[in-house]
Amino acid sequence: MKAIVQYQYGAPEQVLKLDEVDRPAVGDNDVLVQVRATSVNTPDWITVAGVPYVLRLKSGLRKPSNPVRGTDVAGIVAAVGGKVTELGPGDEVFGSLWDGTLTTSGTFAEFAVAPASQLVRKPVGLSFEEAAASVMSGLSALIALRDVGGVGPGTRVLINGASGGVGTLAVQIAKALGADDVTGVCGTRNLELVRSLGADHVIDYTRENFTRGKQRYDVILDNVMNHSPTPTARVLTPTGILIPNSVGNTGGFFAGLPRTARAALLGRGSTDVRFATCVVNRENLDALAALLASGDVKVALDSVHTLSEAGTAVARMLGHHARGQVVVTV
Repeated sequence: MKAIVQYQYGAPEQVLKLDEVDRPAVGDNDVLVQVRATSVNTPDWITVAGVPYVLRLKSGLRKPSNPVRGTDVAGIVAAVGGKVTELGPGDEVFGSLWDGTLTTSGTFAEFAVAPASQLVRKPVGLSFEEAAASVMSGLSALIALRDVGGVGPGTRVLINGASGGVGTLAVQIAKALGADDVTGVCGTRNLELVRSLGADHVIDYTRENFTRGKQRYDVILDNVMNHSPTPTARVLTPTGILIPNSVGNTGGFFAGLPRTARAALLGRGSTDVRFATCVVNRENLDALAALLASGDVKVALDSVHTLSEAGTAVARMLGHHARGQVVVTV
């Protein structure tokens, strides 16, 4: 089958090549998916770049141990393992291979194998591109706001980095959860986009520093970490929660690492700092699917690329200026 293969670390358009590889084997609890679409997420471009070098201890010292990038997937079931009963050939599904490490991937290809427990049926009316683009970003936003932040009626929420992959979905999910007031922070060219997603207020970070404002928030989901955590925490209510989010870091994953570490230290004091982990399971996927099927949450697509253009797609994400999701079709 055709797949995008990475044999070394470096610039995406130089190290991601279209090649022929063996079709993956299907285990008893696995599903073979004919890939129709996949998306680019933070773990993909981190593994392509291979920096900082310490991350290579997990992904592979000289080259990635798994040469095919991509974790999120939408497509058609081609075959199922002997113990799989929930899905069958011909079903349209979406989900992810993500297991929390940099070693499990393989959706930049014509076929991919995923655990059956990490796939659900795609909502009718949702395109394969939208479905594939929703998974990691959508689950990251949902878990952060619903489970970690406890967002609901009466909650005031601020989303820093509201125009990125996680941010565009987080604004809508916060409203769907019943938040009274949602503020999105983004650049000038994205103000109307964030307003169109349902944000009650939008702050242009080029003109206003939200950490110096008078408004106070019950939950801050920080996808950018472009401010030190101490002034960010200042605009929390006395019982407010700060959620640093490296998965959605539109300002650059590595640039945000020192501030994420300081946020963790800040959390040892009076500030309530909590971290969210993207957990791919059927329960979370069903909840995300319900939000998408209802129309309360829609996927903002930045750009759509063919499989042979995967290097360009990853480079687009690596530039940290994507408006919503970057998708690769197969």
